[in-house]
Order: sequence, then structure tokens, then C-alpha cells
Amino acid sequence: MNGWKRFTRGIICSLILIVLLAGCASQADNSKSGQTHRIKVAHYFAANHPQNIALREKFKDMVEKNSKGTLKVDIYENSKLGAEKEFYDGVRNGTIEMGIPGMIMQADIPKMAIPELPFLFKDFKHAKTVLQGPIGKELTSEMESKHGVRVLAWSANGFRMISGNHPITKMSDFKGFRLRMPNIPNYIALGKSWGANVTPLPISEVFTALEQKVVDGQENPIATLRASGWYEVQTHVLESRHMFSPNVYIINKKFWDKLTPEQQKVIEEAAQAAADYEWKLLEQSYQQDKKFLQENGLKFQSPDEQLKKEMETAANPIYEEFYRMNPSTKELIQKIKAAAAN
Repeated sequence: MNGWKRFTRGIICSLILIVLLAGCASQADNSKSGQTHRIKVAHYFAANHPQNIALREKFKDMVEKNSKGTLKVDIYENSKLGAEKEFYDGVRNGTIEMGIPGMIMQADIPKMAIPELPFLFKDFKHAKTVLQGPIGKELTSEMESKHGVRVLAWSANGFRMISGNHPITKMSDFKGFRLRMPNIPNYIALGKSWGANVTPLPISEVFTALEQKVVDGQENPIATLRASGWYEVQTHVLESRHMFSPNVYIINKKFWDKLTPEQQKVIEEAAQAAADYEWKLLEQSYQQDKKFLQENGLKFQSPDEQLKKEMETAANPIYEEFYRMNPSTKELIQKIKAAAAN
């Protein structure tokens, strides 16, 4: 009997322990689900750029509303938390929860350089189909393991064009032209292939460099040209459409793992909705931006067939070098080119 009593007491004690542990776990879950988080979102676009408008009107509104107040969003536009490298590193190390960089991570993750190879995308539809489909997922597949950030959505900066203080109508016009470009190898190689003197600068320093004539021109989508006020110190735009610049919504992985599944779903859905809205705004705004810039004195020109062909031919060695350094990417690039026909 004594043995039976000891056995019974052991069972009862075990059951009590299980109940207590379950209660503690439940309290921990409830504490986690009830926790309020502030999300800092950093990017380099001006306040009235479509990227920031989409963040403000879609992402912030949806996250705060659909999380029932457990998530708060603070948007830091116009490089307020540092230039692209600084805020990207901030998201990686967790001092900033979210960011919208360009392809600055390509130095460590070569696949992320692919979308910004010259003359790769035909139009917005082509770019969006590729980046928001399976190829886009393949491009970002190493972001978590290598950089500790989770990619939530692809958004767009747009097709890049060259603005300057004199017209560019032939290849020889690039000679001696001091062209600001981001400090990214593909960009620098492209500018040099045309014969320009490339000056790498952060986007936050471009206006001053143009105003003080440290550089003669820059290349960006015209939405950025307008939103950043660079039209005040430029006279001409070449509609070269030489490169498509995407952006990615990223979130620190450790911060992400602290969130409940419900909060994660809210953020994912809001990020995709905001990115879709931004694509729409950017594509629709092109003619409006062009008209505004023309009304403010900028002269637009399209490259003739000869100039366009010469610019593309000059860029071919960039692909050859990229394939040499990253031979496994050739098939992926061919898939992107083939998607233009669909």
C-alpha cells in the first residue's frame, strides 16, 4: 500500500506541475501577444516621393489599425537615420526595425545585383512580373541567412535617366561629363563604359554637389529628380531608361521573431499592399513628373536609335564580367530576359 500511495502522490504532483507550467506558458504567450512594439522604418526618399506616400497612406495605417494598436510605425524619410549604408546596417544589427534600401547588399549577395544590370527590363510590367514572382523570391533567398534581414516585398524606384547641365545627344557628349552615381560597382562600370567621369556620392549629397558644380549631372528616375528638388540646378534630361532600380521592404529577423504570428501577418500584408500602391503611384506619376519638370525649365530628349544602341553596346562588358564572377547567375538572367515576351 505504501508503494501505491507513493505512486499516486507522484502522479498527482506531476499533474500539478504540468498545470503550473501550462499556466506559466499561457501567461508568457499572453504577455507576448499583448506587447506593443514601435517600428522605425528608414529610407532615403523625399517626403513627397511615391515610396514615402505609400508608406504613410498604406503601411502605417494598415499596421496600426490591423494590429489593434500593438504595433506603432514611425517613418524616417530623406535619410534622417543615415544614408543607405547606415540605415541598412542599422536594420541588420537591429537598431532600426525596418528599412527600404536599394540593392546595396549586392556586394555580399551577388544575385541582388541582377535587377540593376543595364538595359535588362523592358517596362514596368516586365519588372513587376519578375520581381514579385518566383524569380524575385530566388533573388532574395540568401538575405536572411547572410544578412539577418527578412524581405517583405519588392517596391520600385523606377527607370533611371540622366539629368545634366547640357544635352547629351551622342556618345562623345559623355567625355569629361562628371556624373554622380551611387557607390555600387555596376553603376560605376556603366558610367565609365560611356566615357563619363564617375563621382560616387550618397543621395543626400547630390543637391549640393550639383549646385556647387562638383558634378555636372546625375542619373535617377525622374520622380526622384522632382521630389529631391534637383531640377533647380539642372537643365536637361536624357530619357535613357538605362537601368531599372527596385527597392525592398526589409525587417530585422530577430525583431521579426519576437512578434506573434498575427503581428507578422499584419506586417506582411501591409508591406505588400504598400509596395503595390507605390508601383502604381510611380508608374502613373511619370507624365505628371515630366510635365512638372518641363514647366520648371528642364528640356527632355529621347536618345535616337544610334545613341541607344551605342549605350547598350558599351554596357555589354558589364554582363561579361558579371558572368565571369558569378557564372551561376547566367540562367537566371536569361529567364528575366525571356519574361519580357510574356
